[in-house]
Amino acid sequence: MARHVARPDPRAHWILLLLGLFVLLGALSFHGLVTHVGGGSGPAGGPAPAASPQLTDGGPVLRLDGPTPVARRLPARTVALTFDDGPDPRWTPQILDVLRRHHAHATFFVVGSRVNEHPELVRRILAEGHELGSHTFTHADLGGVPAWRAAAELSWTRNAIAGATGREVTLLRLPFSSTTASLTEPQYRALRDAAGSGHVAVLADRDAKDWERPGVPAIVRAATPQGGAGAVVLMHDGGGDRSQTVAALDQLLPRLNQAGYRFTTVSEGIGAPASMLPAGGGARLSGTALRWAQTGAGWLTSAMNLLLGVALLLGVARLVVQVVCAQVHVRRVRRPPRGRPEVTAPVSVIVPAYNEAANIAATVRSLVASAYPALEVIVVDDGSSDGTADIVERMGLRGVRVIRQANAGKPAALNTGIRAARAELLVLVDGDTVFQPDTVYRLVQGFADRTVGAISGNTKVANRRRLLGRWQHLEYVIGFNLDRRMYDVLECMPTIPGAIGAFRREVLLAVGGVPADTLAEDTDLTMKVLRAGWRVVYEEGAIAWTEAPSSLRQLWRQRYRWCYGTMQAMWKHRHALGEPGAGGKLGRRGLPYLTVFQIVLPLTAPAVDVFAVYGLLFMPWSDLLLAWLGLLLLQGFTAAYALRLDRERYGPLWTLPLQQLVYRQVMYLVVVQSVVTAVVGNRLRWQRMARTGEAAALVGAGPVR
Repeated sequence: MARHVARPDPRAHWILLLLGLFVLLGALSFHGLVTHVGGGSGPAGGPAPAASPQLTDGGPVLRLDGPTPVARRLPARTVALTFDDGPDPRWTPQILDVLRRHHAHATFFVVGSRVNEHPELVRRILAEGHELGSHTFTHADLGGVPAWRAAAELSWTRNAIAGATGREVTLLRLPFSSTTASLTEPQYRALRDAAGSGHVAVLADRDAKDWERPGVPAIVRAATPQGGAGAVVLMHDGGGDRSQTVAALDQLLPRLNQAGYRFTTVSEGIGAPASMLPAGGGARLSGTALRWAQTGAGWLTSAMNLLLGVALLLGVARLVVQVVCAQVHVRRVRRPPRGRPEVTAPVSVIVPAYNEAANIAATVRSLVASAYPALEVIVVDDGSSDGTADIVERMGLRGVRVIRQANAGKPAALNTGIRAARAELLVLVDGDTVFQPDTVYRLVQGFADRTVGAISGNTKVANRRRLLGRWQHLEYVIGFNLDRRMYDVLECMPTIPGAIGAFRREVLLAVGGVPADTLAEDTDLTMKVLRAGWRVVYEEGAIAWTEAPSSLRQLWRQRYRWCYGTMQAMWKHRHALGEPGAGGKLGRRGLPYLTVFQIVLPLTAPAVDVFAVYGLLFMPWSDLLLAWLGLLLLQGFTAAYALRLDRERYGPLWTLPLQQLVYRQVMYLVVVQSVVTAVVGNRLRWQRMARTGEAAALVGAGPVR
């Protein structure tokens, strides 16, 4: 209704939001990849076809970059101890201590993501004369992943090692591989592909199977070469409890020493040049960037977990406070009044109307039919172009006045009505609202308390037959009305809805009438009343039926205006934080509540939804489903409780799951748009909702033409 000059709504932030959410999902997914790292050399899946038979007779060190495979064995009485799945902050240092104590060298096939977590251990491995090899970045089965993923696993691992040590590795052991005899065809193809990027494959002659934790004697037996032969021995320094490995190694080394064995690295054992080469500056820089990316993704995931925990805690705390306050409010308002005088003073009902032809007749009829002894109705036509004023005048109802004015906006129309009103008690009503016969009577009874300056009624959605209407009905009952009961008890009511509110005339005159400098004039006015020292209460029995938006586009426009206007009002009344009395209660109770639950938490909701997608990718679906069902059940109990308080039927509860998939997203995107509009300094114009006349149907009065 009001005339506001406005620039077009900002839109570039939607692109930034989408990019930010994609980056967030990418970071979370990267963290999921690097933290869901297993261990062990057991099979990754079911049985697979064996590799080429010519490999089974060759040695465990394979060069596959030529037309035919080249296999190398270790000479007699030479052992190359190899350790997979590290580095591990607990077990790798213990294994290094055992090796140093027995003057033995070994080869460590490290997982790239763990290198980024513990670069100091990798540097210690090199400093003590050992050799490094690649075990992929996330312990992935390269025989079962797409080619791009396999290439990334090898490249990331090389870069991670380069960033930590300044060296590049060429040796590669596939996760879930063991001896040449157990090599599968997919693994062989993966090794051939890896050879193209300069990797040399290392399998094993002896698999200690220490990842199965069979006991120290069994590990020692499995790792001991037979008949003085040389061997590459497969063991593990990460991926689980390796206490048996440490103990077995401390027995194996002296036993083989006494048998004349020497312990060396894989490259030295086969007489090959050093496998580790100086890394270029690009590889080092990439490795450092990769480590910071992994660290940042970990921090981000921790922050998201913290955010979810805080949001859940706040949500539960809010629910507890709402329920406790609702119980207090119910006991207070439903007990028989003792000694409170009945209020029967004259009441003026002011109806600002702009193009309300669809509902205005029903609104006026419902007001005239009120069971109240002294009532006048003032319809202020704010320059309507659809004959709204003519409709009311043709009705010819006693006690109804029509005032016409040029279009100046809803606040101006209300102030015109306030000046024209004859009564000291005023009820402000939207032009699409229908009252029940006892609504006015119930609404004004609270004025028996001289400290009460304004009273909020109970707004209900009239057009709830469709799904969108049911969602709004639940929102009104659960969110708005539970909150109003809480605000009443805490004496910090921030909003009397424009659909139904009662005020003392002296209060409205004292605060300068209805303000016009925000788009949420009802919130702005209510906050002014509180700051003037008056109490604002909620009367649940004063019911008004209003027409809610019937399309997502209309809903967006309405809530965009509400949210933006509420933020305007909050900023305008921010000084209430330091005030005494009723204004201080608004500032220290109402404003923080609005800030947290209507601005901050909705702004974080897109990130929470992205985190849910992350959960679908990396969490067991059963756990995720149980968590979602638990939250839905909690919300369902809350909704049922709120419906019971409002004496409503439970039928709409079935729409709650769907509400979480559509309606919730619209609501938080509205907050995003409103905050951006406020930050960039745009002035939002009034966006009027098209009426359908469904509120009129409640009293059997359709649109009058």
